[in-house]
Amino acid sequence: MVWKKKHKLSESCVAGTLDNRNKRRKENDDDDASNSSSSSSDDEAKNELRADDIYYVKDGLQQIHPYYHKYATHAKGRWVGRSIFEIFSQEFRDRSTDYYEAAIRQGLIELNGATVDPSAIVRNGDLVTHYIHRHEPPVGTEPIRVVEERDGLLVIDKPPSVPVHPSGRYNYNSVIRILEIKHGYTGLFPVNRLDRLTSGLMLIGLNANVARNMEVDFRLHRIQKEYICKVKGDFPPEHIVCDQPIRVVAHKLSLNCVDPADGKPSTTEFQRLSGDGETSIVYCRPKTGRTHQIRVHLQFLGFPIANDPLYCNEDVWGQDLGKDGNLPPANSNSSSKQPVKTTTPLAADTVEVPEKMAGKRDNDSANEPWLPLVQRMEEWKTKQELVDHVGKSVDCVPRMCSKCSNPTYPDPTPDELSIWLHAWRYSGPGWTFETPLPAWAQGASDLVDSVKYHSEQ
Repeated sequence: MVWKKKHKLSESCVAGTLDNRNKRRKENDDDDASNSSSSSSDDEAKNELRADDIYYVKDGLQQIHPYYHKYATHAKGRWVGRSIFEIFSQEFRDRSTDYYEAAIRQGLIELNGATVDPSAIVRNGDLVTHYIHRHEPPVGTEPIRVVEERDGLLVIDKPPSVPVHPSGRYNYNSVIRILEIKHGYTGLFPVNRLDRLTSGLMLIGLNANVARNMEVDFRLHRIQKEYICKVKGDFPPEHIVCDQPIRVVAHKLSLNCVDPADGKPSTTEFQRLSGDGETSIVYCRPKTGRTHQIRVHLQFLGFPIANDPLYCNEDVWGQDLGKDGNLPPANSNSSSKQPVKTTTPLAADTVEVPEKMAGKRDNDSANEPWLPLVQRMEEWKTKQELVDHVGKSVDCVPRMCSKCSNPTYPDPTPDELSIWLHAWRYSGPGWTFETPLPAWAQGASDLVDSVKYHSEQ
């Protein structure tokens, strides 16, 4: 089947075309007046852009020109009777008042589709529109590979660096949007989700019923998942099962940890495939589906994924890297100090076990034992953002966009585009899908067949 490589952009103007929006409107009006007999297909073509209009490759990365994205909403009750400038400057504090005044005068902020003065009063039912200049992060150039399509199910091999859904700073550089724009798919319903930095198999329903049925199979553990990873250290040769409960510590940071008391039941099987003394290639078979389950269990065992920026980070976890649930001392970033334990052994234990990192999630007052760790993670992320802003700038002055006055980010380095975790093989009732191993695991290709799960066909 040949897919049409075009995509309608009703909400976004790629490559800054909004700069000439008023001019283009006039030109279109003139064209409509002089070509009133033009066909509907011609009108449709005007609203479509090819993939080549959106994506381009530079420095080994799939890039997207900065573009304006349209946000529109009807006036909220508390906005009625206030000026458009007052609303934006007081309720949306992520940008300066100078920006909002200039944006209103330039027509980037509109009232009922028209450019207005900053003093214009918002009334009940008014439509408020803001065209925001977006700088989308680049991703790797490795394509999304279609493994198979059958019975309303699309199976793909997701490359690392690409998020599944449009979210945050990502829109066009997401699995869903790339499949729509480059492959011509519509109405996609992801069944399983992989982290942005993780590669491998994804199952996507081409209709809601197929997706729902597959999600039921996942919930009832009818689908077996098999992963391959590369960890830090010399992983033991014996078969290992980790059944430590996992819970969320901080939603905003995507931080998850082992907690024997408050965590959810979680089980992962591990088997070493090969190693060189410093790193090991490990086969993983999660029996449950907690967020970051493989990464958290490997960290707990003392063998975190070797390039994992979240769970193999001494600046956050200390020298022990969270092994056995150990936390570094509070109010210190020094990895030389003794780790802290925060709980007592469980009643059923006959020997000392890693003390549980107690507490509820995020802002709960019971989360106190976790607060130093969360604070270290926040400080580390802030430091990384500062390095990104000023690291390649002149005289340590953050690089600013000339159109929106926001800091611009440097392109990611290759080691920031992936972690060594790959969703290798999924098996369900009567079917099995498998992807090739990534380059960092090629040495284990001849070994993985001896440990893989054999489904009942």
